[in-house]
Amino acid sequence: MRTSFLHSGLFISSLLAFPLFMSAAPDSTNASAKLEAATFGGGCFWCGEAVFQRVPGVKSVVSGFAGGTTPNPSYEQVCAGDTGHAEVIQIKFDPSVISYQKILEVFFEEHDPTTLNRQGADAGTQYRSIILYSNDDQKKIAEQAKADAAKQHTQPIVTQIVPLTAFYPAEDYHQNYYNLNKTQGYCQFVIRPKLRKLIDARVIPNE
Repeated sequence: MRTSFLHSGLFISSLLAFPLFMSAAPDSTNASAKLEAATFGGGCFWCGEAVFQRVPGVKSVVSGFAGGTTPNPSYEQVCAGDTGHAEVIQIKFDPSVISYQKILEVFFEEHDPTTLNRQGADAGTQYRSIILYSNDDQKKIAEQAKADAAKQHTQPIVTQIVPLTAFYPAEDYHQNYYNLNKTQGYCQFVIRPKLRKLIDARVIPNE
């Protein structure tokens, strides 16, 4: 059963200077930009994907699995809890528009990093809060972002920070899920209110 929870969150004033436009779409005028990758999970990947598709500077978002031991897992295997994988998203972003640090600020804002293996009624290790870093710089930035987020919560942050060993894209029907299924129940009652709350807080731009 997929339901979710959006904590009351912080107002990320440093994002207010960003132009208000959808950013995770093809951009032929910026094809030569050197993009960087970030991989993390904070509950249902449908939610994370929908949020980060709307963050300026993010050029692509892929839903998938990481952090486990089973190669090329299926969605059903991950849901069974036997592969060790988490539902994650891997984004490509333009660091001249948004930094990895700012991306992690949005990450800690868009989900509750204090609930162990759970986001709302979505329960299981596949829904854990996790950052998978690709290099030492990302590790240091992630550790600092976690420490900064901890100052805003009364409960301990349970977000894992681990090296990325492999990322496996999820099945095609999971990709771009919210945009393609806006009338579906989970999108109407979980993802849409989360987006609305983040838009009202000006964490992400208005559609």
